[in-house]
Amino acid sequence: MQSLTLLVLSSLLLAGCSVLGNRSAPEPPYTVLQSDGEYEVRRYEPMIVAETVLNGDYRSTSGKAFGKLSSYIFGSNRLNTEIGMTSPVLQERTGEKIGMTAPVIQEKEGDAWAMSFVLPPEYTLENAPEPLDADVLLREIPGARVAVIRFSGLHAEKNIEKHAGRLLLWLNRQGYRAVSSPRAASYDPPWTIPFLRRNEVMITIE
Repeated sequence: MQSLTLLVLSSLLLAGCSVLGNRSAPEPPYTVLQSDGEYEVRRYEPMIVAETVLNGDYRSTSGKAFGKLSSYIFGSNRLNTEIGMTSPVLQERTGEKIGMTAPVIQEKEGDAWAMSFVLPPEYTLENAPEPLDADVLLREIPGARVAVIRFSGLHAEKNIEKHAGRLLLWLNRQGYRAVSSPRAASYDPPWTIPFLRRNEVMITIE
């Protein structure tokens, strides 16, 4: 029951929206460098994320990972502080579970999935509350150029893989070089009407 309550509260916090998809949760700032229909190239500044990595497939790890991160921002940290949350929620496949002493960027290989919540911009690695759950880590994502494809519908693994393939083809045609694995970004809670949902696949480029 507690995990269900956290899931519902977190979804409300994430999107601040109705089934019609009106969003109020802030996003990390970015600059659009190129726009081509459903594709964009953006410049993101560095950001701090709370991240957890769990072994298993996309379906089996998503709910548990969301619960762990939700607990953290709702006060399961050493300061008992509630933390505002920005969107999107980020997910990517990774090759190994991240240990507390090795918060490194993982590639989309293997049998684990990483999920990240982006923290508000006032937080740094020095002042962000320390998680109580050893499976939740804080790390900084460096500023980077990121290619994005936007899509609506269900945030299912098959849709993520399909749009990742389309984005990689577009990058090849445009002459960009990918330097990361694809990662999924979701901006809406699960009750949002599917065709109004905002989903993205992101790939860091040179």
